Amino acid sequence: MMTAARSADSGLATPGELDRYPYADTPGTDRGPVWDGGDPELGRVGRRTAGSRGRGLHGQLVQQLGQMIVSGDLGADRPLVPEEIGQRFEVSRTVVRESLRVLEAKGLVSARPNVGTRVRPVSDWNLLDPDIIEWRAYGPQRDDQRRELSELRWTIEPLAARLAAGHGRDDVQQRLTDMVEIMGHALGQGDALTFARADNEFHSLLIQVAGNRMLEHLSGIVSAALQVSGGPVTGCERPNDTSLAHHARIVDALAAGDGVAAEEAMRQLLTVHPEVERVVPAPRPH
Repeated sequence: MMTAARSADSGLATPGELDRYPYADTPGTDRGPVWDGGDPELGRVGRRTAGSRGRGLHGQLVQQLGQMIVSGDLGADRPLVPEEIGQRFEVSRTVVRESLRVLEAKGLVSARPNVGTRVRPVSDWNLLDPDIIEWRAYGPQRDDQRRELSELRWTIEPLAARLAAGHGRDDVQQRLTDMVEIMGHALGQGDALTFARADNEFHSLLIQVAGNRMLEHLSGIVSAALQVSGGPVTGCERPNDTSLAHHARIVDALAAGDGVAAEEAMRQLLTVHPEVERVVPAPRPH
């Protein structure tokens, strides 16, 4: 029988603390507490993602359930009973209902009359959704997610750089130049956070000015990729003088309207480090 009661030292999440417990760093280790007398899978609590920060209980419940689905704790075709979720997370029906709607929009669950809400298979997920990207990156699929993101960036960003060279705008050019200057100053100060923020804006802006609306739609994916730590090491994930020089080369090529040079500079930026084989797409065995 389910109960909403929790003792102070039970280790279970209390209202406002749904994000308290991180994923285990290694496979096979305990991934968090479970509910007393309830389904242990639904009791696990995941790592809070950047996309849910500051969203209150609704946002926290979305990310908790989302992580549990993406991690496989809640497998495909698993029924999700709103009343059960509400009792176990100590949230209102409204919070549960709205959270499930968000997950349905991401393709993670489906709600049908006389069937209820059930977890959908991976093939139905919106894998380009920034939240799902981050949830996968911090779950058991972290290696696959980071490899796939690197391959996707390798595909779209050099193309975006080449296209952007043909859509020169003084204000955009100045903003990109500003971002390189900010990264240079941050590098000198050892300020990795400021470097990362400027780098994020640099890449997002570059895609947005490529003049291709479908590519522009992918700018959020690149942003999510840049925020995922621990993946393949490119010039963006390990700030140094070489990385900064490649960013500057891209800006110079754009200013000169040289799409080929801009594309090449972007490829070099994405393969700056010896771990290049982890970044450049390579044939995989089938």
